[in-house]
Amino acid sequence: MLKGCQIPAYHECWLYGVWSMTMHHPPHPGEFITEVYLKPNAISARRLARHLGVASSTLSRILNGTSRVTPEMALRLSKVIGRSPQSWLAMQNEHDLRQAGKHIDLGSLTELSELAVDAA
Repeated sequence: MLKGCQIPAYHECWLYGVWSMTMHHPPHPGEFITEVYLKPNAISARRLARHLGVASSTLSRILNGTSRVTPEMALRLSKVIGRSPQSWLAMQNEHDLRQAGKHIDLGSLTELSELAVDAA
């Protein structure tokens, strides 16, 4: 486990191992790993991949934000870097929800209770 990693100011909404729902730009876990663990500790992605027991290309896709942190990877990250597996998955989900919210129009959807009233 890495010691002495400081979380940058733009990650201030990290509380109790989960991201606050009010974050405007929840980072992808790959960005977080790079900025909080790799850069400050001068650790290469290849070295981290070796310690995680995964291919360098697998970790590279996560660090570049093109692949998700899976439950299996969350367990590996938890063991090697620290934080709970749940926190890694929560970070990924928060990022995914933010990205999905940019591409879906919820304005045309109605609540189920309104559908029941319309059917009566």
